[in-house]
Amino acid sequence: MSEAKRMLDLAARAGLRAVGRVEPNPLVGCVLVKDGHVIGVGHHRRFGGLHAEREALASCQRQGNDPRGSTAYVTLEPCNGHGKQPPCTQALIDAGIARVVYAASDPNPGKSGGATTLRDAGILCEMTPESRLASGLAAPFLRRLATGLPWTIAKWAQTIDGRIATRTGESKWISSEQSRARVHRLRGRVDAILTGIGTVLADDPLLTPRGVRVRRTPMRVIADTDLDLRLDTALVRTANEIPTLVACDASLIGAEIASGRVAALRSAGVKVVGVPARPRAGSGSGIDLQALLKLLAAEHGVATVMVEAGPGLVGSLVEEDLIDEAVIYLAPMLLGDELAKSVAVGRVAEQLKSARRFQLWRARPVGDDVELTYRRRPILAG
Repeated sequence: MSEAKRMLDLAARAGLRAVGRVEPNPLVGCVLVKDGHVIGVGHHRRFGGLHAEREALASCQRQGNDPRGSTAYVTLEPCNGHGKQPPCTQALIDAGIARVVYAASDPNPGKSGGATTLRDAGILCEMTPESRLASGLAAPFLRRLATGLPWTIAKWAQTIDGRIATRTGESKWISSEQSRARVHRLRGRVDAILTGIGTVLADDPLLTPRGVRVRRTPMRVIADTDLDLRLDTALVRTANEIPTLVACDASLIGAEIASGRVAALRSAGVKVVGVPARPRAGSGSGIDLQALLKLLAAEHGVATVMVEAGPGLVGSLVEEDLIDEAVIYLAPMLLGDELAKSVAVGRVAEQLKSARRFQLWRARPVGDDVELTYRRRPILAG
């Protein structure tokens, strides 16, 4: 394994410590290396705080190390413009850094061009894709820049044969207690949790992070085309305490037939919004999920969305190509029942070319389960 991969992997692991603290800014990590030794490690810790490069330089100084002549391994091209912090390019130049290796280019208007500035100052500068972990660290940020959409994470637990519940709907519990704790941790690090009305009516979930340190309190979002959400559900009963939004067919907003339901939900503290409808493959119509996600980003500042839903909503998200990341808890059990419930339904995919393709980003054992994280292939390349 090359030094570049090892150091960028280390930088990425440092950057991951700030999930839930820096968004909508990117996660970034930096490692300083001199004569084969790590002399400083830093990461962007919180929104508005020091960037990773300056954190790494501060770490270097605290240890009494001299950064002059060292190599900086950074997960994202050093920024080249003023924002909440001054440009990192100038910090690296002033520190006498000799070489910069980064994993992804920064296309952010007003901040890009860092590599050119560094080269003009006589610093060797190169980008490498050797560390997939580092290259993907800023993917949520880059996708928002490119599309205006929040980063959408679909989560589910499944058996070895790809089933999320028995034919009768029993799913508690496929995954282990350790895996479920990690799900709660993820809930406490995203801006919103999206579910479907079917899941709400069947399971009456609360969709809150519990038993973990919460970095963000996620908004609960229900995709409910026909506005079937009942007032006695846990989500509605707690709407005055935890932000809750229901998205329905836009034609229902202002319609006499739905006025009573809209008023009752709003009185309970639920925000009711209308979203355009669109046809669904073999299942009539539903709300336009891309429009919903754009609304969440533009009007509610949502940068990250976690999807906890049944096969219908997940299938619709797959059909519209809106899943950016899949976090899967693979449990050591087999059902072998063809009528057991699968992860996603509603699509017609007669050929493999109809599949949505992802790449493995992380894998880790969680007790006897395995946590697998897959991501969409990168949109932007530097």
